[in-house]
Amino acid sequence: MKYDLAVIGGGPAGTAAGVYAARKKMKTVFISDGFGGQSVVSEEIQNWIGEVAISGADLARKFEKHLQAQKDLEIVMDWAEKIEKKGEEFLVTTKRGNQFETKAIFLALGSRRKRLGVEGEEKFIGRGVAYCATCDAPLFRGKDVAVVGGGNAGLESALDLVPYANKIYLLEFGDSLKGDAITQEKVKASGKVEIVLKSKVEEILGEAIVKGLKYEDLRNGEKKELSVQGVFVEIGSVPNSEMVKDLVNLNERGEIIIDHKTQMSSCLGIWAAGDVSDVLYKQNNISAGDAVKAVMNIQEWLNKKNQ
Repeated sequence: MKYDLAVIGGGPAGTAAGVYAARKKMKTVFISDGFGGQSVVSEEIQNWIGEVAISGADLARKFEKHLQAQKDLEIVMDWAEKIEKKGEEFLVTTKRGNQFETKAIFLALGSRRKRLGVEGEEKFIGRGVAYCATCDAPLFRGKDVAVVGGGNAGLESALDLVPYANKIYLLEFGDSLKGDAITQEKVKASGKVEIVLKSKVEEILGEAIVKGLKYEDLRNGEKKELSVQGVFVEIGSVPNSEMVKDLVNLNERGEIIIDHKTQMSSCLGIWAAGDVSDVLYKQNNISAGDAVKAVMNIQEWLNKKNQ
């Protein structure tokens, strides 16, 4: 069986693409091993438009329900492992060995946040450990928090937290902050941020929720602790683009380079949106909107191809 479109990925971008493709009556297969994307671990999301507050798990269930309601969408709970170019079309092979021939592909592969790899990190994800201050800052109103990472992402996270947190510790492994000078000035002028340089996080402490953070002062080897109720890890992310690295152009960060008017990649017939793409802002609402844009362009492209 040959499809018009294969949508790969179950986060906001993949969900939006699946819904729109089905409504456009494209013969579409939706391939994902789950729903919700990275947000599934968030205890509360307050910036998904239309929901004052919703948990990541509840949002994932809504994504699934919306997709299941599309009569013209084939949903395959599996994960794509290989994409091959076959002439002008593509062959998608999944982890379970299923294969799908398709004229076009939409990639919503997302990214994975770099982890600290320290004791307590995995245990407290969603219970004080977070990876998106833009998403979760309001949950830490009146609390003391730590941001790990002194690059632009860490500095911007600190600024996102300033209106909410009581105290913010900004921990940087090196001997100076790495972010833009203007952003550094804003952080320093906030009056809420204490910068801790030459610090290596060793453990995140707590019981049911985060209660503190242990780090090594690299200047003298001394072990120190901070009493915090939240830890934001901002040491970068890795796009899940390895599967298509030989098919599409990637930038130096491994993101799929797209035409931002259409979302098409350098490979004719492959579109992408969300965190796997080189979009400037990594946000759920933007991912969904970009996916809709892509599907509209895919429909136009298929119509011309079929003429």
